[in-house]
Order: sequence, then C-alpha cells, then structure tokens
Amino acid sequence: MRILVVEDEPKLADLLQTYLQAAGYEARCTGDGLAVMPLIEDWPPDLVLLDLMLPGRDGLELCRDIRARTAIPVIMVTARTEEIDRLLGLELGADDYICKPYSPREVVARVKAVLRRSAADPAPAQAREVGGLDIDEGAWSARLDGVALDLTPVEFRLLVLLAGQPGRIFSRDQVLDGLYDDRRVVTDRAVDSHVKNLRRKLAAVRPDEELIRSVYGVGYRLELGGA
Repeated sequence: MRILVVEDEPKLADLLQTYLQAAGYEARCTGDGLAVMPLIEDWPPDLVLLDLMLPGRDGLELCRDIRARTAIPVIMVTARTEEIDRLLGLELGADDYICKPYSPREVVARVKAVLRRSAADPAPAQAREVGGLDIDEGAWSARLDGVALDLTPVEFRLLVLLAGQPGRIFSRDQVLDGLYDDRRVVTDRAVDSHVKNLRRKLAAVRPDEELIRSVYGVGYRLELGGA
C-alpha cells in the first residue's frame, strides 16, 4: 500500500520513509505543500501523513482540499499541540493526528490502524433508505431528501452508525467504538465536533429540523420522520 509522507524536515521524512518501507509499505515524501495535490493525482496513495506547517500551502488547507476531492485517509502531524488545532484538523476530515515529537514506531502503528479501519469500512456494501435519508455504504454516499451530503469519512461513519438504529441513543463510548479502533488520541470534544459538523450539514438540507438530538449526560440519537 502507498503512503505519502508530507514533511518538510528532510531527516524526519527520510526516517519515516525508512520505517514505513520496513513495515511493507511503498512510501514517497514531499516537503512542498504546493506539490501535494499534483502528486496525489499522479501517484494516488492509500494514506497521507500530512504535516501541519509546510511551505507553499499549510496542512489544514491541504487536508480540506484532499477531503473535497477524495476519501483517502489523512493523518495530521503537528508540533502545535493546542486543542483547537487538533479539533480543526479533525473537523476538516483528518482521520487521526499525531503530535511531535513522536516515535516512528508509533506513526507506523497509527498508519496500520487507520488503514485497517479504511479497509473495513466499505465491506458492508449496503444501501438503505429511512425517513428521506439514503445511504449507500458501498458507494460511500449519502443523500437527504435527494440532496447529496458532502461528508468526511468520519462523518459518514457517524451517520451510518446513527442511521442503523434511528431513535436509539448512542453514548460517546459507543460512538467512539463505532468510529475508531483506537481512542488514544480521540477526546469527547472531538466526538462533539464531528456531531456538530454532521448536524450542520443535515441542517443545510432541513433547516427547520434538528435531526441529531443531544441527550444530556447520555449521548446522541438520530430522529427521522417515518423511521
């Protein structure tokens, strides 16, 4: 599987490439933010390790662009540890994030975990319709009242989870179990952030309805007419 390492520190990029190749991956590196999207088009990777601070284009802008065009998993890498940066990376569609300094072995473990989730996601190629919501897991697409929803991979998994049992209350722990194999870096605030973003995208289609309800102290449930 192909891993694109976007890192502008040459020694660190070479170290990550060495560890990834030793783990059986094909890895390429670039430290130029402007080169990332052309490289993804010419050499489509299975995962992108994306540094936050880059020359040309920063990692957050690139993550937004990658998510708008593809479903390639993205792991954000940053030395800026402020929580807002972490949440912003997740809101833009990152599947995980790693803070510097880190162990290259930890990076490889995270890559394996995200790729394992990514490989498992398309397996149940099911289509369902409930209350005006159409979800096609095989095609990774969702529509509400016929309007396509532009969802990140994490938001899509969240919608699939909630729509599997409309009306059921899912706790944060159950949401985490449904979205992530490993919750080492995922906080309750990150879950709230994903729910907020999904709720906003649903509200763009049905502004007069609150489809995802927060049950104080318990969790979340999806409410659809006719469900």
